[in-house]
Amino acid sequence: MYQYDKKGPKRGIALYSYSAEFGISKNLEDCLEDMYDMGAHGLEILANTHIEGYPYPSDEWVEEWFRLLDKYEIVPVEYGNWIDSHVLGDRDLTTEESCKMLERDLRLAHRLGFTVMRAKMPVISGDLSPVKNWREIIQMALPTAEECNIKMCPEIHAPTNLSNKLVHDYVEFIEKTGTKYFGLNIDFGVFRNVYREGERRQPGFVASKPEEIIPLLPYIYCCHAKFNNMSDDFEETTIPYREIIEIMKQQGWDGYLLSEYEGRDKYDPGYEVGQTLRKHHILLKDCLGD
Repeated sequence: MYQYDKKGPKRGIALYSYSAEFGISKNLEDCLEDMYDMGAHGLEILANTHIEGYPYPSDEWVEEWFRLLDKYEIVPVEYGNWIDSHVLGDRDLTTEESCKMLERDLRLAHRLGFTVMRAKMPVISGDLSPVKNWREIIQMALPTAEECNIKMCPEIHAPTNLSNKLVHDYVEFIEKTGTKYFGLNIDFGVFRNVYREGERRQPGFVASKPEEIIPLLPYIYCCHAKFNNMSDDFEETTIPYREIIEIMKQQGWDGYLLSEYEGRDKYDPGYEVGQTLRKHHILLKDCLGD
């Protein structure tokens, strides 16, 4: 499997960016070819969208998966997972049932070469607080995560910000257990401090300041490099990208920044997100000195 040995922040792409095109005008290889053209090496997928035959892909599909990764020099970084506690309809899954679902995906993520899992659990409030038994689910899955060498990372996403109690609870869990197999994925949308006219602001959301990421960096295993608007001179106009990345570089953080485009125009007929991603990667290359 392809290895990319650069230290520090590295460039990658979340295939969610292609959500309006994947399976319609683009397949997996088309997206990886785009990444290769941009010089982006790290990949995030959404398991139930991008894995043919999920959760039990064929041996032939897995063989083709690794062939494509090698061909386009791609590192499988983050496996996007969803614990669907409401899948039964008439009742929620028990802690044990939720853990079995999580363990199934940990093993599949390991089979596909991933080292980080975005462990997304159902939310029970507007500030994205997870189900009350999240600690028990994660605790029960830790031995399998260690066996598979995969770090489970819930995503910190607006309207949650970096000073939210939920972030404190996650850090407290890590420190109490001493685990290296549970951490954080920070979505750069938590830093968004500019909105264009007519854009909806999430009620009660207060943008985090870039320096708030510093004490969390030891627990962060990858980031969603969310972006909303790229200017013609290759700047992201809604998030203080250069300040955030400079802090991460100075602090010696090592991991992938996975481009994730949220602009509504990606659903417009004929829109190709690859061109917008290329603009974003010109910014990232400049920030990182690539």
